[in-house]
Amino acid sequence: MAFNYDEYLRTEKMPTLWCWGCGDGVILKSFIRAVDKLGINKDDMCVVSGIGCSGRFSSYVDFNTVHTTHGRTVAYATGIKLANPDKYVVCVAGDGDALAIGGNHTIHGCRRNIDITMIIIQNFIYGLTNSQTSPTTPRGMWTVSQKAGNIDPTFDGCKLAEAAGASFVGRENVTSPKKLEKLFVAALQHKGFAYVEALSNCHINLGRKNKMANAMENLDWIDSITVSKKKYDTLSPEEQMNLLPTGILKQDTEADEYCDMYKEVQEVHQGLRGKITQDDFEKKI
Repeated sequence: MAFNYDEYLRTEKMPTLWCWGCGDGVILKSFIRAVDKLGINKDDMCVVSGIGCSGRFSSYVDFNTVHTTHGRTVAYATGIKLANPDKYVVCVAGDGDALAIGGNHTIHGCRRNIDITMIIIQNFIYGLTNSQTSPTTPRGMWTVSQKAGNIDPTFDGCKLAEAAGASFVGRENVTSPKKLEKLFVAALQHKGFAYVEALSNCHINLGRKNKMANAMENLDWIDSITVSKKKYDTLSPEEQMNLLPTGILKQDTEADEYCDMYKEVQEVHQGLRGKITQDDFEKKI
């Protein structure tokens, strides 16, 4: 039996505004299947998106949704999660949205380890605004803002998220939608900040301007720069250069979660928790 996506979509918004062949639709469907597999009630989830092609994600899903300003998805989502700690809160942002103008918010979301799932649709370019260099654009690629070829160092968002304190970090490729679905399931189940990169193609504003004439050529290029973490870990440092590992890259189930700690702060200020005795203090140190 075919899966009924319509149950989770605002069908009046269909068809989407995404370009034909864009990987965003694969990510959307993989996410919906993950939500369905976990049996999450639509009223128990809020999807927050920013500006860019990824920003349309919240327009198409039939959950509680917020379409926010550029780079501010984590800031909005943090407030929503603190007010509704029992709900699922999901951020969807592009690499420019999350790692350039929104980079500071992303870092501190990771640092706090607040229970939010952040999905980065990583297509190596500012797609919606006609192909300016993003933090993840590979060196040498043509963009409208660097027509002689990008000279900026390429940014690895997953390494940043790990270093900043996210307790779950993962990456997958849209050419493996079932693996992407499994990654979303694991991220949604994880308690803490879950950073997930979904590598996608932008064959219109990256591919065809860099000798990848169509969606399949763009996807073939993404395949050529990705490898499973299991295989990646067997490679030498030289062989690992310019490759991106996929799968679950970090999973810490012991890290303190921000909403739990915030609840303790609330109880202190509301007088619901007794004062710390000298014995308690000495135990803590």
